[in-house]
Amino acid sequence: MALPGKVSAYQKLMLKIASVLPERFRAAFLHPAGPTTVFFWAPTFKWGLVIAGIGDVKRPADTISLSQTASLMITGAIWSRYSLVIIPKNYNLFSVNLFTCATGAYNFIRGLAYQMAQK
Repeated sequence: MALPGKVSAYQKLMLKIASVLPERFRAAFLHPAGPTTVFFWAPTFKWGLVIAGIGDVKRPADTISLSQTASLMITGAIWSRYSLVIIPKNYNLFSVNLFTCATGAYNFIRGLAYQMAQK
């Protein structure tokens, strides 16, 4: 972390990139939740969980872990809410967690329906 008043090499690079961007993209690029911060990249990489959840849709229902899909569903719901409470609002974080919750819920319902049918 840079000391107050000092600009890190990374910050200098981001400002240099921003200076060559068209004006209409500059504000989004330098936004507090934009691509120059971890608040952009962490949710972006979390889309891998959504892709995995979509891939699980084709898995046989008997192989679905209810505890795993329930935890994805619940954490997706919690973090979706959190992303709208923090400042600045992070819509990338909101959308990835909303989809994580949705894919977790869908797979949880599939697994639960299978287990209930077995009883």
